[in-house]
Amino acid sequence: MMGSMSLFAGIAKNFSQIFAIRFLLGVFESAMLPGVVFYLSTFYKRGELASRIGLFYAAASIAGAFSGLIAFAVFHIKNSRYHAWQFLFWIEGGATVCLAVFCFFWLPRSPSTWWILSDHEKAIARARVLSDSSVTADEKLDIRDAFRPFLDPMYWLWAVISLSFGVPLASVNNFLPQIVASLGYSTIKTNLHTIAPNIVGTVALLILTFSSDYFRERSIHICIPLATAVIGFIVLGSIDPLEKKGVAYFACFLLTMGAFAPSVLVSTWYSNNTPSESRRAVVAAVMVALANSSGLISTNVFRAQDEPKYIPALATSAAFGGFCFLLVASVGIYMRLENRRRNKAQGVYITAADIDTADLVFGPKSPAFRYMY
Repeated sequence: MMGSMSLFAGIAKNFSQIFAIRFLLGVFESAMLPGVVFYLSTFYKRGELASRIGLFYAAASIAGAFSGLIAFAVFHIKNSRYHAWQFLFWIEGGATVCLAVFCFFWLPRSPSTWWILSDHEKAIARARVLSDSSVTADEKLDIRDAFRPFLDPMYWLWAVISLSFGVPLASVNNFLPQIVASLGYSTIKTNLHTIAPNIVGTVALLILTFSSDYFRERSIHICIPLATAVIGFIVLGSIDPLEKKGVAYFACFLLTMGAFAPSVLVSTWYSNNTPSESRRAVVAAVMVALANSSGLISTNVFRAQDEPKYIPALATSAAFGGFCFLLVASVGIYMRLENRRRNKAQGVYITAADIDTADLVFGPKSPAFRYMY
Protein backbone atom coordinates (compact mmCIF):
# COMPACT_ATOMS: atom_id res chain seq x y z
CA MET A 1 0.00 0.00 0.00
CA MET A 2 2.91 2.36 0.66
CA GLY A 3 4.13 1.85 -2.90
CA SER A 4 0.63 2.40 -4.25
CA MET A 5 0.36 5.71 -2.39
CA SER A 6 3.68 6.79 -3.90
CA LEU A 7 2.37 5.93 -7.37
CA PHE A 8 -0.81 7.92 -6.71
CA ALA A 9 1.26 10.89 -5.50
CA GLY A 10 2.67 11.13 -9.01
CA ILE A 11 -0.77 11.87 -10.43
CA ALA A 12 -2.03 14.21 -7.69
CA LYS A 13 -3.44 17.45 -9.11
CA ASN A 14 -3.81 19.70 -6.06
CA PHE A 15 -2.90 20.16 -2.41
CA SER A 16 -5.98 18.33 -1.10
CA GLN A 17 -5.14 15.22 -3.09
CA ILE A 18 -1.47 15.19 -2.10
CA PHE A 19 -2.43 15.77 1.56
CA ALA A 20 -4.84 12.83 1.53
CA ILE A 21 -2.29 10.59 -0.18
CA ARG A 22 0.47 11.55 2.27
CA PHE A 23 -1.90 10.90 5.17
CA LEU A 24 -2.73 7.41 3.89
CA LEU A 25 0.96 6.80 3.20
CA GLY A 26 1.70 7.51 6.87
CA VAL A 27 -1.12 5.19 7.98
CA PHE A 28 0.16 2.30 5.88
CA GLU A 29 3.79 2.94 6.73
CA SER A 30 3.23 3.17 10.49
CA ALA A 31 3.20 -0.59 11.06
CA MET A 32 6.30 -1.28 8.96
CA LEU A 33 9.12 -0.63 11.44
CA PRO A 34 7.56 -2.14 14.60
CA GLY A 35 6.44 -5.08 12.48
CA VAL A 36 9.96 -5.70 11.23
CA VAL A 37 11.44 -5.42 14.75
CA PHE A 38 8.95 -7.93 16.13
CA TYR A 39 9.20 -10.22 13.10
CA LEU A 40 12.98 -10.50 13.32
CA SER A 41 12.82 -11.08 17.09
CA THR A 42 10.85 -14.29 16.43
CA PHE A 43 13.65 -15.67 14.25
CA TYR A 44 16.88 -14.63 15.97
CA LYS A 45 18.41 -15.00 19.42
CA ARG A 46 18.83 -11.96 21.63
CA GLY A 47 22.56 -11.79 20.89
CA GLU A 48 21.86 -11.72 17.15
CA LEU A 49 18.95 -9.30 16.96
CA ALA A 50 20.68 -5.90 16.86
CA SER A 51 22.80 -6.78 13.84
CA ARG A 52 19.78 -8.17 11.97
CA ILE A 53 17.64 -5.11 12.65
CA GLY A 54 20.75 -3.05 11.84
CA LEU A 55 20.99 -4.68 8.41
CA PHE A 56 17.37 -3.78 7.74
CA TYR A 57 17.90 -0.18 8.83
CA ALA A 58 21.14 -0.07 6.85
CA ALA A 59 19.21 -0.99 3.75
CA ALA A 60 16.85 1.89 4.50
CA SER A 61 19.81 4.24 4.99
CA ILE A 62 21.43 3.10 1.76
CA ALA A 63 18.06 3.66 0.10
CA GLY A 64 18.22 7.21 1.46
CA ALA A 65 21.62 7.63 -0.13
CA PHE A 66 20.52 6.19 -3.44
CA SER A 67 17.29 8.16 -3.41
CA GLY A 68 19.49 11.23 -3.56
CA LEU A 69 21.37 9.71 -6.49
CA ILE A 70 18.13 8.73 -8.21
CA ALA A 71 16.72 12.19 -7.61
CA PHE A 72 19.89 13.70 -9.07
CA ALA A 73 19.39 11.62 -12.25
CA VAL A 74 15.61 12.06 -12.45
CA PHE A 75 15.79 15.84 -12.16
CA HIS A 76 17.81 15.84 -15.37
CA ILE A 77 14.88 14.28 -17.24
CA LYS A 78 13.34 16.77 -19.64
CA ASN A 79 9.72 16.01 -20.46
CA SER A 80 7.09 18.47 -21.60
CA ARG A 81 4.18 16.42 -20.27
CA TYR A 82 5.34 15.33 -16.81
CA HIS A 83 7.45 16.91 -14.10
CA ALA A 84 10.64 15.29 -12.82
CA TRP A 85 9.16 14.81 -9.34
CA GLN A 86 6.36 12.70 -10.85
CA PHE A 87 8.88 10.33 -12.38
CA LEU A 88 10.59 10.10 -8.98
CA PHE A 89 7.35 9.03 -7.27
CA TRP A 90 6.60 6.48 -9.99
CA ILE A 91 10.07 4.93 -9.92
CA GLU A 92 10.21 4.59 -6.15
CA GLY A 93 6.55 3.53 -5.81
CA GLY A 94 6.80 0.94 -8.58
CA ALA A 95 9.92 -0.60 -7.05
CA THR A 96 8.19 -0.80 -3.64
CA VAL A 97 5.11 -2.55 -5.07
CA CYS A 98 7.23 -5.11 -6.93
CA LEU A 99 9.26 -5.88 -3.80
CA ALA A 100 6.09 -6.19 -1.70
CA VAL A 101 4.65 -8.83 -4.03
CA PHE A 102 7.91 -10.80 -3.91
CA CYS A 103 8.10 -10.63 -0.10
CA PHE A 104 4.47 -11.72 0.29
CA PHE A 105 5.20 -15.03 -1.41
CA TRP A 106 8.74 -15.53 -0.10
CA LEU A 107 8.81 -14.53 3.59
CA PRO A 108 7.44 -17.12 6.06
CA ARG A 109 5.20 -16.30 9.00
CA SER A 110 7.64 -18.04 11.36
CA PRO A 111 10.50 -20.58 11.16
CA SER A 112 8.01 -23.39 11.79
CA THR A 113 6.04 -22.53 8.65
CA TRP A 114 8.90 -21.98 6.20
CA TRP A 115 8.70 -24.63 3.50
CA ILE A 116 12.44 -24.41 2.78
CA LEU A 117 13.35 -25.84 6.21
CA SER A 118 13.25 -29.57 7.00
CA ASP A 119 11.50 -30.81 10.15
CA HIS A 120 14.89 -31.14 11.84
CA GLU A 121 15.84 -27.58 10.92
CA LYS A 122 12.49 -26.29 12.16
CA ALA A 123 13.09 -28.03 15.50
CA ILE A 124 16.52 -26.40 15.75
CA ALA A 125 15.03 -22.98 14.95
CA ARG A 126 12.38 -23.47 17.63
CA ALA A 127 14.97 -24.52 20.21
CA ARG A 128 17.06 -21.44 19.41
CA VAL A 129 14.12 -19.11 19.99
CA LEU A 130 13.14 -20.78 23.27
CA SER A 131 16.70 -20.71 24.58
CA ASP A 132 17.41 -17.02 23.99
CA SER A 133 14.47 -15.03 22.66
CA SER A 134 10.94 -16.03 23.64
CA VAL A 135 8.96 -17.77 26.39
CA THR A 136 7.01 -19.68 23.75
CA ALA A 137 7.36 -19.87 19.98
CA ASP A 138 4.48 -18.88 17.69
CA GLU A 139 2.61 -17.39 20.65
CA LYS A 140 -0.96 -16.28 19.98
CA LEU A 141 -1.71 -12.64 20.71
CA ASP A 142 -3.31 -12.05 24.09
CA ILE A 143 -4.45 -8.42 24.06
CA ARG A 144 -5.09 -8.27 27.79
CA ASP A 145 -1.66 -9.61 28.67
CA ALA A 146 0.13 -7.76 25.86
CA PHE A 147 -0.17 -4.37 27.59
CA ARG A 148 1.00 -5.68 30.98
CA PRO A 149 4.61 -4.45 30.49
CA PHE A 150 3.40 -0.87 30.92
CA LEU A 151 2.73 -1.61 34.59
CA ASP A 152 6.52 -1.75 34.92
CA PRO A 153 8.20 1.70 35.25
CA MET A 154 11.11 0.47 33.11
CA TYR A 155 8.91 0.54 30.01
CA TRP A 156 7.91 4.13 30.73
CA LEU A 157 11.60 4.99 30.81
CA TRP A 158 12.05 3.26 27.46
CA ALA A 159 9.07 5.26 26.20
CA VAL A 160 10.76 8.55 27.17
CA ILE A 161 14.03 7.32 25.65
CA SER A 162 12.21 6.49 22.39
CA LEU A 163 10.59 9.91 22.34
CA SER A 164 13.86 11.73 23.04
CA PHE A 165 16.14 9.96 20.54
CA GLY A 166 13.40 10.37 17.94
CA VAL A 167 13.93 14.14 17.77
CA PRO A 168 17.56 14.09 16.51
CA LEU A 169 16.72 11.08 14.32
CA ALA A 170 13.77 12.87 12.70
CA SER A 171 15.84 16.04 12.32
CA VAL A 172 18.52 14.16 10.37
CA ASN A 173 16.13 11.98 8.36
CA ASN A 174 13.80 14.80 7.38
CA PHE A 175 16.06 17.82 7.20
CA LEU A 176 19.54 16.64 6.19
CA PRO A 177 18.91 17.86 2.60
CA GLN A 178 17.73 21.19 4.03
CA ILE A 179 20.85 21.44 6.20
CA VAL A 180 23.10 20.62 3.23
CA ALA A 181 21.22 23.12 1.05
CA SER A 182 21.92 25.82 3.64
CA LEU A 183 25.60 25.50 2.69
CA GLY A 184 24.74 27.20 -0.57
CA TYR A 185 24.31 24.23 -2.92
CA SER A 186 21.71 23.99 -5.69
CA THR A 187 18.84 21.51 -5.41
CA ILE A 188 20.55 18.98 -7.66
CA LYS A 189 23.92 19.25 -5.89
CA THR A 190 22.19 19.07 -2.51
CA ASN A 191 20.75 15.67 -3.44
CA LEU A 192 24.21 14.55 -4.49
CA HIS A 193 25.90 15.80 -1.31
CA THR A 194 23.52 13.89 0.97
CA ILE A 195 24.80 10.55 -0.35
CA ALA A 196 28.16 10.44 1.43
CA PRO A 197 26.82 11.29 4.93
CA ASN A 198 24.12 8.63 4.57
CA ILE A 199 26.67 6.00 3.57
CA VAL A 200 29.03 6.87 6.43
CA GLY A 201 26.10 6.84 8.86
CA THR A 202 25.13 3.41 7.61
CA VAL A 203 28.66 2.05 8.13
CA ALA A 204 28.66 3.44 11.68
CA LEU A 205 25.26 1.85 12.26
CA LEU A 206 26.51 -1.58 11.19
CA ILE A 207 29.71 -1.34 13.24
CA LEU A 208 27.78 -0.41 16.39
CA THR A 209 25.05 -3.03 16.00
CA PHE A 210 27.43 -5.90 15.23
CA SER A 211 29.65 -4.81 18.13
CA SER A 212 26.62 -4.61 20.40
CA ASP A 213 25.63 -8.19 19.53
CA TYR A 214 29.18 -9.45 19.90
CA PHE A 215 29.51 -8.04 23.43
CA ARG A 216 25.81 -8.57 24.27
CA GLU A 217 25.70 -4.98 25.52
CA ARG A 218 23.25 -2.22 24.62
CA SER A 219 23.42 0.92 26.77
CA ILE A 220 27.04 1.93 26.11
CA HIS A 221 26.58 1.25 22.41
CA ILE A 222 23.57 3.60 22.46
CA CYS A 223 25.39 6.35 24.37
CA ILE A 224 28.29 6.47 21.88
CA PRO A 225 26.21 7.51 18.82
CA LEU A 226 24.03 9.81 20.92
CA ALA A 227 27.12 11.72 22.04
CA THR A 228 28.35 11.83 18.43
CA ALA A 229 25.07 13.33 17.21
CA VAL A 230 25.00 15.92 20.00
CA ILE A 231 28.54 17.01 19.07
CA GLY A 232 27.45 17.29 15.43
CA PHE A 233 24.49 19.52 16.30
CA ILE A 234 26.65 21.71 18.55
CA VAL A 235 29.37 22.11 15.90
CA LEU A 236 26.82 22.92 13.20
CA GLY A 237 25.08 25.46 15.41
CA SER A 238 28.23 27.23 16.59
CA ILE A 239 29.69 28.13 13.18
CA ASP A 240 28.65 30.09 10.13
CA PRO A 241 27.92 27.31 7.59
CA LEU A 242 28.45 29.60 4.61
CA GLU A 243 31.89 30.69 5.79
CA LYS A 244 33.03 27.25 6.98
CA LYS A 245 31.43 24.87 4.52
CA GLY A 246 33.97 22.11 5.15
CA VAL A 247 33.41 22.06 8.89
CA ALA A 248 29.64 22.26 8.44
CA TYR A 249 29.66 19.40 5.96
CA PHE A 250 31.82 17.34 8.36
CA ALA A 251 29.21 17.99 11.06
CA CYS A 252 26.62 16.43 8.74
CA PHE A 253 28.66 13.21 8.87
CA LEU A 254 28.62 13.36 12.68
CA LEU A 255 24.84 13.74 12.57
CA THR A 256 24.29 10.62 10.47
CA MET A 257 26.89 8.63 12.41
CA GLY A 258 25.08 9.48 15.62
CA ALA A 259 21.41 9.56 14.68
CA PHE A 260 20.87 6.22 12.95
CA ALA A 261 22.13 3.63 15.46
CA PRO A 262 20.14 4.54 18.62
CA SER A 263 16.80 3.64 17.03
CA VAL A 264 18.06 0.14 16.18
CA LEU A 265 19.76 -0.48 19.51
CA VAL A 266 16.92 0.86 21.68
CA SER A 267 14.36 -1.29 19.85
CA THR A 268 16.68 -4.28 20.34
CA TRP A 269 17.14 -3.36 24.00
CA TYR A 270 13.48 -3.45 25.01
CA SER A 271 12.82 -6.47 22.77
CA ASN A 272 15.65 -8.39 24.45
CA ASN A 273 14.12 -7.72 27.85
CA THR A 274 10.58 -8.70 26.82
CA PRO A 275 10.52 -12.51 26.42
CA SER A 276 6.75 -12.75 25.78
CA GLU A 277 6.00 -12.43 22.06
CA SER A 278 2.54 -10.90 22.65
CA ARG A 279 4.01 -8.25 24.92
CA ARG A 280 6.94 -7.66 22.63
CA ALA A 281 4.66 -6.97 19.67
CA VAL A 282 2.72 -4.29 21.56
CA VAL A 283 5.83 -2.78 23.14
CA ALA A 284 7.51 -2.45 19.73
CA ALA A 285 4.41 -0.80 18.25
CA VAL A 286 4.10 1.73 21.09
CA MET A 287 7.81 2.57 21.25
CA VAL A 288 8.25 3.03 17.51
CA ALA A 289 5.08 5.15 17.41
CA LEU A 290 6.52 7.40 20.12
CA ALA A 291 9.84 7.69 18.30
CA ASN A 292 8.04 8.57 15.07
CA SER A 293 5.86 11.15 16.84
CA SER A 294 9.05 13.05 17.65
CA GLY A 295 8.96 14.16 14.05
CA LEU A 296 6.25 16.61 15.11
CA ILE A 297 8.83 18.36 17.28
CA SER A 298 11.62 18.52 14.70
CA THR A 299 9.18 19.60 11.99
CA ASN A 300 8.05 22.59 14.01
CA VAL A 301 11.50 23.79 15.03
CA PHE A 302 13.07 23.72 11.55
CA ARG A 303 11.70 27.05 10.36
CA ALA A 304 12.49 28.83 7.10
CA GLN A 305 13.19 32.12 8.90
CA ASP A 306 16.10 30.47 10.80
CA GLU A 307 17.98 29.57 7.61
CA PRO A 308 20.92 29.02 7.14
CA LYS A 309 22.00 28.35 10.76
CA TYR A 310 18.75 26.86 12.13
CA ILE A 311 19.91 27.59 15.68
CA PRO A 312 16.59 26.78 17.46
CA ALA A 313 16.26 23.48 15.61
CA LEU A 314 19.85 22.42 16.20
CA ALA A 315 19.68 23.40 19.87
CA THR A 316 16.43 21.49 20.35
CA SER A 317 17.82 18.38 18.67
CA ALA A 318 21.02 18.55 20.73
CA ALA A 319 19.02 19.00 23.96
CA PHE A 320 16.85 15.95 23.30
CA GLY A 321 19.92 13.93 22.31
CA GLY A 322 21.74 14.94 25.49
CA PHE A 323 18.68 14.15 27.62
CA CYS A 324 18.42 10.73 25.97
CA PHE A 325 22.12 10.12 26.68
CA LEU A 326 21.59 10.75 30.39
CA LEU A 327 18.52 8.51 30.51
CA VAL A 328 20.19 5.62 28.69
CA ALA A 329 23.30 5.84 30.87
CA SER A 330 21.16 5.90 34.03
CA VAL A 331 19.05 2.91 32.96
CA GLY A 332 22.17 0.98 31.96
CA ILE A 333 23.73 1.59 35.38
CA TYR A 334 20.50 0.60 37.14
CA MET A 335 20.29 -2.69 35.21
CA ARG A 336 23.86 -3.58 36.09
CA LEU A 337 23.23 -2.87 39.78
CA GLU A 338 19.92 -4.77 39.75
CA ASN A 339 21.54 -7.84 38.16
CA ARG A 340 24.29 -7.67 40.79
CA ARG A 341 21.68 -7.37 43.57
CA ARG A 342 19.76 -10.40 42.33
CA ASN A 343 22.94 -12.46 42.04
CA LYS A 344 23.97 -11.54 45.57
CA ALA A 345 20.52 -12.32 47.00
CA GLN A 346 20.45 -15.72 45.26
CA GLY A 347 24.10 -16.55 45.89
CA VAL A 348 24.88 -17.07 42.20
CA TYR A 349 26.70 -15.31 39.40
CA ILE A 350 24.68 -15.46 36.20
CA THR A 351 23.93 -13.14 33.29
CA ALA A 352 21.08 -12.92 30.79
CA ALA A 353 23.02 -15.25 28.50
CA ASP A 354 22.89 -18.04 31.10
CA ILE A 355 19.09 -18.16 31.32
CA ASP A 356 16.72 -19.88 28.88
CA THR A 357 13.99 -17.40 27.99
CA ALA A 358 11.48 -20.27 28.07
CA ASP A 359 11.85 -20.11 31.88
CA LEU A 360 10.99 -16.40 32.07
CA VAL A 361 7.20 -16.66 31.95
CA PHE A 362 6.76 -13.71 34.33
CA GLY A 363 9.35 -11.51 32.62
CA PRO A 364 11.32 -9.25 35.00
CA LYS A 365 9.36 -10.71 37.94
CA SER A 366 10.82 -14.16 37.29
CA PRO A 367 13.54 -14.95 39.89
CA ALA A 368 15.94 -16.06 37.15
CA PHE A 369 15.44 -12.91 35.03
CA ARG A 370 18.52 -10.84 34.36
CA TYR A 371 18.49 -7.63 32.33
CA MET A 372 20.33 -7.38 29.06
CA TYR A 373 21.87 -3.97 29.56
